[in-house]
Amino acid sequence: MDDSTILAIAGAGMVLILGYLAIGSGNGASEKRKSAIVNSGKTEKGGLFSFLKSEDNSNRRKQIEASLGDLELRTKNKEKARKSLRSKLVQADWKMTPQTFMIMSVVMGIAAAGIALFFKLSPLIIGGLGIVVGFGLPRWILGTVITRRQKKFTEHFSDAMDIIVRGVRTGLPLGDCLKIIAHESPEPVQKEFRLVVEAEGVGVPIEACLERMYDRIPLSEVKFFATVLNIQKSTGGNLGEALANLSSVLRGRKMLREKIKALAAEAKASAMIIGALPPGVMILVTVMAPEYMDELYTTKTGHRNLMIGAALMVSGTLVMRKMINFKF
Repeated sequence: MDDSTILAIAGAGMVLILGYLAIGSGNGASEKRKSAIVNSGKTEKGGLFSFLKSEDNSNRRKQIEASLGDLELRTKNKEKARKSLRSKLVQADWKMTPQTFMIMSVVMGIAAAGIALFFKLSPLIIGGLGIVVGFGLPRWILGTVITRRQKKFTEHFSDAMDIIVRGVRTGLPLGDCLKIIAHESPEPVQKEFRLVVEAEGVGVPIEACLERMYDRIPLSEVKFFATVLNIQKSTGGNLGEALANLSSVLRGRKMLREKIKALAAEAKASAMIIGALPPGVMILVTVMAPEYMDELYTTKTGHRNLMIGAALMVSGTLVMRKMINFKF
């Protein structure tokens, strides 16, 4: 075999070896690339640093739970504050401090007990009369004033919403509509919106103004109004249409309230007759035959029976009131 043949065979062998290496190295690179992609996916799901991601999600969840807990706690504190004596005086629009109210209550209780002592009644009646007049009567009057004021506010609040709707649809800004309500609407709507306009005029945000309004008038209607304005301010939209829907909802609630009162009128009349019949009969018998009721007023057994009867009458009246007052 000559030298040229050997060189040709060697050259062909070198070409085959180089070709094999080139093909093999390319397949190896692709396989390495595939394995790298697969391994990267596995690393993201459950690799070495996967615990950091789960810890991050856990921290975020804890932060969200903590913020929700704080929000719920603040809401509970606000609701509790609205039930305090100071808040009730504000809701009744009484210009007095809780200390003054308590002093007046104590004075009324002492005066009632003194009158009972002047007529030489039993110590049990004197103490009971002092407690009822000193602590029960003032708070009952306060609650009645608050209920009456809230009722007047509810009657005219839907008309105030209609004023805002018509003003917004004609191009007036919301502040001018609130000023119209503050000057044209009857009390207590006029005063509440005037306070809102005055607070907004000195730079207080409308959200804070409506929150204070809800503190003074803790009604769901005011909460609806504040929610509509806050949503419209955050997301935009047709304020006139939203308030028109709110006005229709408020009028529907008012009609439902009046319908419930009409349906419960018969039950209320029956409850009033049943509650007034025993003391009425006792007064009539005392006037017509005082000697027949003498032992009830002068003996300890009679006093005890009077207290038991009064407690039963009060409990029965409260039960009938609970049955008649519907929640809606």
